[in-house]
Amino acid sequence: MQSGRIDHSFWWIFHTHLLQQLGEDISVREMLVENTQKSANWDQVLPGTRDTLDRIGQRFRIAVISNSDGKIEQVLSRCGIADCFESVTDSGTVGVEKPHVEIFQAALSAMKASADESLYVGDLFSVDYEGARNAGMQAVLFDVAGAYRDRKVPRVESLKQLETWPR
Repeated sequence: MQSGRIDHSFWWIFHTHLLQQLGEDISVREMLVENTQKSANWDQVLPGTRDTLDRIGQRFRIAVISNSDGKIEQVLSRCGIADCFESVTDSGTVGVEKPHVEIFQAALSAMKASADESLYVGDLFSVDYEGARNAGMQAVLFDVAGAYRDRKVPRVESLKQLETWPR
């Protein structure tokens, strides 16, 4: 594991393979990994996101669990969606990252929710899906790119699909 951070090793491997496939110099890998982990780089939302979150929030209590730098709530505010979530659990604040069970437990505690009655939606199998399952939660992969189509796991490719999940 690089630098003691769980998702650092994931992104280190990801960027290594990507740069190699592109035939690019891997000397920029560490900068790419660091930029991936900065919450300020994750501030784009698709049109309709707010409306869909509002509709989901009418039926379910929703929260965020993020491997971030302690500033994800500010990013969500800038995007105009922070108030869609009842709580925000940020690894930069909690001090432990997904897939560690402790970050999921911290979020469940903040929500006063039980794991067996909670559904976690995340986009990385090894970090989000397995982490949530290990914490006793149900999990769905948010697989926008279709990378996990061949896996036999619950998955959706859009917020619209999530809104009507399960069918």
